[in-house]
Amino acid sequence: MLSVDVFEMAGRKVWIGVIHEKKIQGITFALDGAQFRANIERLSDFLERRGVDVDASDGESDYPSLVRDVIVGRLENEDLLLELSFEGVTPFERRVYEWLTKNVKRGSVITYGGLAGALNTSPRAIGGAMRRNPYPIVVPCHRVVASDGIGHYTPRLEEKVFLLEIEGVKEWTSSRRT
Repeated sequence: MLSVDVFEMAGRKVWIGVIHEKKIQGITFALDGAQFRANIERLSDFLERRGVDVDASDGESDYPSLVRDVIVGRLENEDLLLELSFEGVTPFERRVYEWLTKNVKRGSVITYGGLAGALNTSPRAIGGAMRRNPYPIVVPCHRVVASDGIGHYTPRLEEKVFLLEIEGVKEWTSSRRT
């Protein structure tokens, strides 16, 4: 099922979509409707390529509201970790996602190199795992930054900046860092 809702946050409309069956299979969000539709398609295609049975028919759930609550700080990221299915995720990706979610809290960041060091892997492997993250926001890939700036973000850097600013991480969203 696909549950979608639109919320007002920090003066912006935020579209949140959650693909779920018994648990969350994937999450996407965007700051405009056209980008959101593209994100839903991209997420569905990604999950299907990973062998996840995706039912994108409309369905009601509390998941979009719970994801919103993570964005605004009413819930900790870790509070939703048990709701993630981890279907189609490699063991390496799961290890990265769980470590990041449990250890890098709201209002803080970690570099690709720092995360790689914590997990005894390479920054490039961390970058790949972040790019393939099917659970953005809950698994806070937006909190992973480059040593010399904000780094990249899929699908758009604007969303990474938005999430970090809501969390109060202004240092990484200033013009000299982006």
